[in-house]
Amino acid sequence: MGGASAVSSGDARRAARNVSALMLASILSKGALYIWQIALSLLLGPSEYGIYGTVGALMATAASVASFSMGLIVIRDVARAPEKAGPYWTAMLFLQTPLALLAFLGMNGVASGYSEAVRAFTALAGLNLFIDLFGNMGYDLLLSRERMVTTSLVEIAHIFLRIGSAWLLLTLGWGLLGVYAAAIVTGALRSCLLVGLNLRAGLRPRFPLQRSLAAPLFINSAPLALSAFLTLAYQHSDKLLTTGILGERSTGFLTAAFVINFGMIELFSSTVLVAAYPLLARYYDDGRSPLFGYMVQKLALYMLLIGLPLALSVSILAERIMLPLLGAEYAPSAAILRLLIWYTAITMFGNVFSKALLIQNRQRRLLLIRAGGLALNIALTALLLLSWRDARGAVLASIFGEILVVALLLRAFHARGWQPGAIAKSARRLVLLAIPTALWMLLLREQALLLPLAGGLGIYLGGLRLGAVLGEDDWDLLYRLAAALPGGGFLMRFWQRDVDRQW
Repeated sequence: MGGASAVSSGDARRAARNVSALMLASILSKGALYIWQIALSLLLGPSEYGIYGTVGALMATAASVASFSMGLIVIRDVARAPEKAGPYWTAMLFLQTPLALLAFLGMNGVASGYSEAVRAFTALAGLNLFIDLFGNMGYDLLLSRERMVTTSLVEIAHIFLRIGSAWLLLTLGWGLLGVYAAAIVTGALRSCLLVGLNLRAGLRPRFPLQRSLAAPLFINSAPLALSAFLTLAYQHSDKLLTTGILGERSTGFLTAAFVINFGMIELFSSTVLVAAYPLLARYYDDGRSPLFGYMVQKLALYMLLIGLPLALSVSILAERIMLPLLGAEYAPSAAILRLLIWYTAITMFGNVFSKALLIQNRQRRLLLIRAGGLALNIALTALLLLSWRDARGAVLASIFGEILVVALLLRAFHARGWQPGAIAKSARRLVLLAIPTALWMLLLREQALLLPLAGGLGIYLGGLRLGAVLGEDDWDLLYRLAAALPGGGFLMRFWQRDVDRQW
């Protein structure tokens, strides 16, 4: 296992610690947030929840304009050269403030075509563009110095405080107004804390503005920012078009399914990729190191390993999952989730290559790929919604668009150490393994939920081993990573391999 063995012990353990911290933060904060989103759908009902989903789609897309994706460039560069942190902070202050104003005006301009309620709450939610601006700068600077534990604690506290204050205001009868008021207040506290942590560590914005640094930051971020805008517009265009064509109630059903979809992407994909991003950036070495391609290959494989059983189980058992959570009022959401979960699995795999192209400084190619996906998605969404008059049409459009995006990403990515044939071979074996797993779940889907889930998982895990889906180097790498994670010593009592655990 030459590729993995070349990773230094310190870097491997630091990456494991970072993944562990971010995973824990996701499980606690994101898990609580997803539960809250489900509870919120019940408290508001489909129509008001549709307003909430529409405003959220506008807000998420506008936020990509305000941030301009500069954080990704800053994390990459400061991870390599920590002395750039202060000048970069100054550059972000000068560049992102007017961008936040532009985003605020833009999202309110788009909202003018919707109902009065959507327009009013869009204006209120948009204030967070300015509030979150400073907190996100502080967050990115901490991540660039691999302060994952610190940022995780802040995010956990922020989410729980936001949920608690929103719940309190809802019980007092504030309705959606209380939800957005809580977001504004807790967002301000988060920003103050993250900025304060950087100041306490001795980091300061370095004035005057270094134009020689700010100009390349803006130029290099522009393709990435446009790509992020297109990605988010791609993700949320279904809700915006559904509201415009079918109404807010249909959007409420779509939003309920989208919350579960987005949560799974955040937990199983985004968290791992954010933690691995600094390590991948260091090992890229201007394309000379085969370790970069090797690590991208392994990340892609593990996304396939996670995404396939996730999609199978949720798709087959959608009604069994959604109806107990949301009740009969949200029954249409189960049919939407059955399709949307496949978009989740495809996206998790594609996200690996989006990050890899970013590290290779190929933002422009990523931009073209996202533009193509968005164009196909919008055209198909409008066509299917108008002809089918069902929110599932928007989901099918998203799936076809994402398939196109992933195909183009795979065609565009090249690196030393990257072996696409190995991924294709594993994918074929996974498809064969999916057949008995799916049959088990289909046969027992009317039984107690634990039976099809546990049995399907057992078949899948057993098939991974017996079907030689993973090579010995994959198992060795998993074993080393598990040993380095907190609690790994306990796991090693039951899982033994003849491998040097010290990397």
